[in-house]
Amino acid sequence: MFTKYLIVFLVSMVPVVELRGAIPIAVGMGLPLVPSYIIAVIGNMIPVPFIYFFARRLLEWGKDKKVIGRFFTWVLEKGNRGGQKLLEKTGSGTFVALMIFVGIPLPGTGAWTGTLAASILDMGFKKSVIAVLCGVALAGVIMGLASAGVFGAAHAIAG
Repeated sequence: MFTKYLIVFLVSMVPVVELRGAIPIAVGMGLPLVPSYIIAVIGNMIPVPFIYFFARRLLEWGKDKKVIGRFFTWVLEKGNRGGQKLLEKTGSGTFVALMIFVGIPLPGTGAWTGTLAASILDMGFKKSVIAVLCGVALAGVIMGLASAGVFGAAHAIAG
């Protein structure tokens, strides 16, 4: 049982997959939903401070490097453009916008991307972490309901 929860925890930390993949995996392994949800949320949030404080610095450091410079510059420019559009559309509502961005379980909208965007926007650490946490919690509820429904239906059909 511990190994299965460890898998859920580690998968939830992986970029792109995050909690959106960890919860269906947990349900597929037959783990109870509530403890799996809690473990996935914790695992998904662990990288957030590191992304907030170091990802932007890493991108700025690498933007003038020979091999990685073009990509790092592109990421920074894309983040700045996206951040400015978000600010223009939401004004003072960036907290809610970030929370919804992270909370809607679509590819490329998780805690990793949301935290990087918050860092580029200079949102402030506490505000960013709370918005991302609320978004991760929302995504977890959506994925938990979807996973329970899909696997419950599959079990009922097979049973």
